[in-house]
Amino acid sequence: MADSKNMTSSFNQTCDPVVPSLNTFFVLVYSLVFLFYIGQAQQQASSSLMVYLKNLTAADFLLCLSLPLRIAHYGSKSLIIRRLYCSFGASALFLNMYASILFMCYIAANRYLKIVHPSGTHVLQSLRTAHIISMVTWVCLLAPSVTFAIAFFITQKPLTFTPSHCGALFSVSISLFFKILHTLWTIIFLLVSISLVFFYYSISRRVLQAQQRQLASSNAEKLVKSRRNMLVLVSIFCVCFVPYNLVRLPATFLWTSCSAGPVLFYLEEVAIMLSVFNICLDPVVYFFLCKTFRAQVRRVSRRVDDPNEQANRPEE
Repeated sequence: MADSKNMTSSFNQTCDPVVPSLNTFFVLVYSLVFLFYIGQAQQQASSSLMVYLKNLTAADFLLCLSLPLRIAHYGSKSLIIRRLYCSFGASALFLNMYASILFMCYIAANRYLKIVHPSGTHVLQSLRTAHIISMVTWVCLLAPSVTFAIAFFITQKPLTFTPSHCGALFSVSISLFFKILHTLWTIIFLLVSISLVFFYYSISRRVLQAQQRQLASSNAEKLVKSRRNMLVLVSIFCVCFVPYNLVRLPATFLWTSCSAGPVLFYLEEVAIMLSVFNICLDPVVYFFLCKTFRAQVRRVSRRVDDPNEQANRPEE
């Protein structure tokens, strides 16, 4: 109770060096630059699968940009750094995570349509539809993230000490918005999880049918590789995103609990590290699903093994 009174008295002290308008400006500028980056990447895509893979790469790129701020968050006791992290840094983390989750789902759906429904090209597999889906996804993810960052700076609490948890900086309205947002993201995660299980089950069933019918060995081999690729995608999804989404909702609603709060905090931190690890595992997805990426990796590997290959290689 005494700690609560001391915190309340600290809240009433106004000494905030952060300029909200400038931070809002930075958020908007970086958002526009990021959308431009996505648009440029999509222009070079030659298929719907490549569109989704490039957007998955863009999500990883955004996470890399936010990592220095997260490092500063843990290495500094500055209140300014903490405010920046709890607004922009945390938003970038969630934006990357759920962008990766959704684009993994789109990739799985694309492979499902190609394998289970191979006759013709479905409208969802067209290049134009992939561009539209990708842009709508980013807008829908950026809108709440930018709104959260702006609202955070407008309604932030005037603290004179550096809290250990971002929740201490949230106003009542931001705390409610934060809980609603994470509830919606958890629903998205559940829907994507169910979809991935369905896609993998359907592809595995298709492979089993092909083996029972004793189809041509080349076709059966392609189906087996497709099932393997889907298994790789689902495995990375489970390793990186399932732990975080299992602990995120309890941590959001129970972080003020003296008994459960500290345990959930450390569980959440471990789960976040696993989710960040997806930027290291996503190249595995590129390797198995993208022929161009495999060719580039093999070309680089040959150059490393034989430094004279590049010098002796004729011009193309």
